[in-house]
Amino acid sequence: MNVTVQGRTRHYRTVTFDAAHNAVQLIEQRLLPHEFKIVATKNFRETARAITDMIVRGAGAIGATAAYGLAQGAQAFRGSDLKKFTGHVASVYQTLADARPTAVDPVNAMNDVRREMARGETVAEQQSLALAAAEHFADEDVRHCKAIGRHGARLIRNGMRVLTHCNAGWLAFVDIGSATAPLYAAQAAGKKIHVFCDETRPRSQGATLTAWELAEQKISHQIIADNAAGHLMQRGEIDLVIVGSDRTLGRTGEVANKIGTYTKAVLAARHKIPFYVAIPLSTIDWKLKRGFDIPIEERHESEVLGAWGMVENLKAARRAYVRVANPSSGARNPGFDVTPAELITSIITPAGIFKPAALWRQRSKLGFEK
Repeated sequence: MNVTVQGRTRHYRTVTFDAAHNAVQLIEQRLLPHEFKIVATKNFRETARAITDMIVRGAGAIGATAAYGLAQGAQAFRGSDLKKFTGHVASVYQTLADARPTAVDPVNAMNDVRREMARGETVAEQQSLALAAAEHFADEDVRHCKAIGRHGARLIRNGMRVLTHCNAGWLAFVDIGSATAPLYAAQAAGKKIHVFCDETRPRSQGATLTAWELAEQKISHQIIADNAAGHLMQRGEIDLVIVGSDRTLGRTGEVANKIGTYTKAVLAARHKIPFYVAIPLSTIDWKLKRGFDIPIEERHESEVLGAWGMVENLKAARRAYVRVANPSSGARNPGFDVTPAELITSIITPAGIFKPAALWRQRSKLGFEK
């Protein structure tokens, strides 16, 4: 995506790799939309912390980050003992897999990298294969998002009003995004659309990230409070809902996504509004058999009890946390919920648009490996 910083516009990817310094380079998403900054993680533990702390977030973006992190950890190994190297890589893998348990993209991405590494007969060969496989995953993520845009754009008519939830945009992937890909493709085709961005509490990724992306792309949009969507639906002001997913079950079509997605699906069904989920193939989990088995990340209560923002003073603006809630109260903070297949109109994939129940029947087209 093209970003304008200090009057200069250039193309950026959310995640890249600096091979010369064995560092993963990330857009620091916690600072957006107030400050655009690239940070580098110098080892795989720093890379895992960047995923946990949400310097980088979003299904495809953390998948690519984990793939690069695994290659980064492999590159850092010194020596030629293949057995020790294999044990080291297993430790790196687990550290990165544990960083965000709900999303399946990091595990799928790292599994791809390890399969490629297994073709090497020496440590050096496996190190080289690891980096090449991580780069391939990142490039494939972009290709998938472009394909999602092509398929999804035909669902969007001129003048449509579209609701999004959280950020399944360019920042959530290596580039382009999943839920935003059809919007960008529709814009490129000359269609006029208006997007309502759910603020998406408690971290407000809709208000901060999706709105920033749409502003950079010059797409008409407004931020709404999470609780306002039902009101707009009731009054006929929303024509379509498109969201992303952190894990979609290939056997059942159930979708785990940012907390509040299930609520929007229920509201959309009540008002007979199409509800679409856009995913790359790396987001499909072919193993789990029911949504209740998806591990739901419980994040720190401080996210619910307050908010981060930019505070201006006489010297300079700074990022600060502000407590909002009653001082003596605690909070629950599940990061995700699971939307049943019957509430989903269709799932937009790089291979086409499918009913949730059709994913398993179409698994050969959707990247299933026995």
